[in-house]
Amino acid sequence: MSSRGSSILSGRRELRRATSSGVLPLCLCSLFLVLAFGAAARDTGFGQLSLQAAGYEIKTFTYRPPNCAKRSILFVFHGLNRKAEGARQKSVRIAREACLTVFAPLFDKDRFPNWRYHRAGVMRGGRVQPEGRWTGPILDALIDSARKAEGDPDARLYLFGHSAGGQFLSRISAYSPPQDVDRILIANSSAHVMPVLDEEPPYGFGGIFTPDRAEQQIKRYLELPISIYLAREDTGDKYLSTSEGAMRQGRNRLLRGRRVFYVAARLAREKGWSFGWKLVEASGVGHSSGGMLRAPELRQALGLQSSMPPISFAITGQRIPDRSEASSSTAGR
Repeated sequence: MSSRGSSILSGRRELRRATSSGVLPLCLCSLFLVLAFGAAARDTGFGQLSLQAAGYEIKTFTYRPPNCAKRSILFVFHGLNRKAEGARQKSVRIAREACLTVFAPLFDKDRFPNWRYHRAGVMRGGRVQPEGRWTGPILDALIDSARKAEGDPDARLYLFGHSAGGQFLSRISAYSPPQDVDRILIANSSAHVMPVLDEEPPYGFGGIFTPDRAEQQIKRYLELPISIYLAREDTGDKYLSTSEGAMRQGRNRLLRGRRVFYVAARLAREKGWSFGWKLVEASGVGHSSGGMLRAPELRQALGLQSSMPPISFAITGQRIPDRSEASSSTAGR
């Protein structure tokens, strides 16, 4: 028999041994798992998931950019119109530029009316709700589900909320802050949580916690990596909150955002507390989530490039908007 024939016969014998011993099926199974998980890791483009979050199933629109060795996660929270899919679409550009997997959850109005979304479940009908009804734990579980879906429990995480989504992140950050977040972008929010005790929720910390806990909660709030991300042309009153608490923050979203930042920065300086906030303003943009997500300043707000002047310069360089600047308005909510 030729050497080639001997090799073929020997190979057949080895194949039979492997099959009868169960080694071959095990190897093929392992190969299948490697290929399956590898394919999932390389799966790119648009998608849709139902993420489990504290007993809720949350429809979530996703986008995974191509050509990324490792991706971070960007959550994008929709505004008043609840158009989560549109929020995902507007995030594609920064997702591709910065290798971010986008998760855009839909907080539908039936299960998450305004008090559970805009106000994060903290206030309903002028009354503080029990902590067990707050929306914070749902967000924490949603983040965990997203990291599991990505197969990376240590993925860097960014949260972006525009308008009503910004209100949601402001209340979440103040009252039930998420853990292990790299940056929280509160963009063009109609109202903010001021780090003060003389304003009641959802605009401050008065009466929601015991005095000792309130101070610790404010301290934690100021330590968070928050970007107050504002559009310099967002000075109109469309859909602007006109409640008394909101109007005390200023007459438009731009002034309100500046005010909460400078009050927070001054308090942190006076107390000697760590201060994790930054103020970023996008030029030539109005009240537009797409404009904010496409603005070159977005990378600065995310902390992906060098940021801003020192806080002391920022505080002395601009006046804190005074409450007297608030003017009456009949528009919006």
